[in-house]
Amino acid sequence: MTAHDQINILKAALGEGSAPSSDFDLNPDVVLPAGRKLRPAGVLAAFQVGSQGLDLILTKRSSRLKHHPGQIAFPGGKVDEGDADVVAAALREADEEIGLHPNNVEVLGKLPGHETVTGFDVTPVIGLVKANFDPVPEPGEVDEVFTVPFTHIANSDLFSVQYRRWQGRRRHYYTVPFGPYYIWGATARILRGLADRIVE
Repeated sequence: MTAHDQINILKAALGEGSAPSSDFDLNPDVVLPAGRKLRPAGVLAAFQVGSQGLDLILTKRSSRLKHHPGQIAFPGGKVDEGDADVVAAALREADEEIGLHPNNVEVLGKLPGHETVTGFDVTPVIGLVKANFDPVPEPGEVDEVFTVPFTHIANSDLFSVQYRRWQGRRRHYYTVPFGPYYIWGATARILRGLADRIVE
């Protein structure tokens, strides 16, 4: 399958309807408070053309960060005052974190929001890198930038559900490991939502 075919599959997937997701999807016993205020955030799921088709760009967060150190994540973050919307926030953060300039991204669309355990309403923005670019990791935030083949994250059979103890109870979450990278939590849940929309 060519990168062109995969781009068409992505575009078709973005036209599929689905409900918002959350870190609590696999934990129905968690009761969320009504009227809770979530902070808006945007993350960029950027695909680039590689030697075997599309590759998804992900980061390994710096081990020095206070929140989620060393975890695998999309470039992105909370919406700042100067951002026009969640798309602008995702593009700005990708520029700051890995040196991917907004002008080098064709935004294909958005996935439904994802509520995180940390109180964010995260909008995944799906983008296509227009021209070759060399990642420049922001040392304070990113330890590594790497790519995962489209065929890996589009295959729902490669996802599994794991659990760990959190706040005195079992917390279940999705994982989709790739080589040495343990992709789990919100990142894996968002990717699972995308995989569920893809019909190859």
